Parts: sequence; C-alpha cells; structure tokens
Amino acid sequence: MIPVVNPDLCIGCGNCEEICPSVFQLIDEKSVVVDPGACDFSECCEAAAENCPAEAITLEEDA
Repeated sequence: MIPVVNPDLCIGCGNCEEICPSVFQLIDEKSVVVDPGACDFSECCEAAAENCPAEAITLEEDA
C-alpha cells in the first residue's frame, strides 16, 4: 500500500509525522510523503491514516 496525502484536506497537525516519521514529513505546514516504500516494512502508515483528524491520508494499492 502507498500512502497519499490530500493537501487540500491536510491541516498540518503533525500526527502522521509523529506516528510514522520515516514516511511523513511536514513541509510548509502540510504533510508530505517522503518515503512511500517505508510502508512496506511497518504498519505505521495505517495508524497514521486512522489517526488523521482531517482524514487527509489514504492508502492506495501499489501500481
């Protein structure tokens, strides 16, 4: 699964970066996926999506 952040929904709370710092980083007060491949080795991406108060993170199938 590959995480995707909708920048229009992201409120920049930082939960995702705190839960999964190897994948998410706040840049200009918005979450950005910096290493989508890191999700293959951890369940933190699911936790980040579940704990996003703005529901800005979705997990999509690998292409």
